[in-house]
Amino acid sequence: MLNLFYDFFVVLLFFIAFKWYGIYVATAVGIAGSVLQVILTRFFRKKYDKKQLLVMAIFLVFGGMTLYFHNPIFVKWKPTIVFGLFGFAFLISQFIGKQSLTQRMMGHLLEDKTPVPKIVWRRLNLAWSFFFLSLGAINIFVAYHFTTDIWVNFKLYGIFSAMLLFGFAQAFFLSRYLSK
Repeated sequence: MLNLFYDFFVVLLFFIAFKWYGIYVATAVGIAGSVLQVILTRFFRKKYDKKQLLVMAIFLVFGGMTLYFHNPIFVKWKPTIVFGLFGFAFLISQFIGKQSLTQRMMGHLLEDKTPVPKIVWRRLNLAWSFFFLSLGAINIFVAYHFTTDIWVNFKLYGIFSAMLLFGFAQAFFLSRYLSK
C-alpha cells in the first residue's frame, strides 16, 4: 500500500503545481518529480525500479512534447500509454513463462499460506490487464471530452481511487488463500 502512495507522489506534485501555476509548470514539475523518484529509489533501495524508469521515460518524452509544442494533449496521453503498456504486459504474461505477472509480483506474499491455484492467478492477471486497459481508455476519453482542469482532477482523484478500490478487491479475492 505504501508503494501506491509513493507512486502517486509525482501525481500529487503535478496536481498541486497545476492548481497554482497551470499545465506547463505542472508538466515540468512532473518530469522533475519522476526523475527525482527514480534517483531516490536508486539511492535508498540500491537498484532501479523498471516501472519507474518506464514511467519516467514516457513522462520525459510526452511531457517534453507538451512543453516544446505548448500543447497539453501530449501529457494527457501519458497515463493512457503507461496503462496500455501495463495492461498489455499483464496480458502477454498469460502466455509467456511459467507464472503470470501477477503471480510473479505477488506470489511471494502468499508463499507460506494456502497455495493459490494457477487458474486464480490467471483470472487475477486478466483482471489487472483489463483494469489497466480500461483506465487508459477512460483517461483518453476524459482528456478529449473534458477541460484540462477536470482531467487533472480525474488523474488524481479518479485514478487513485480506482487503483485503491481495485487493490482492495484483489485483496478480498485472495483473502480465502491467506489461511486455512
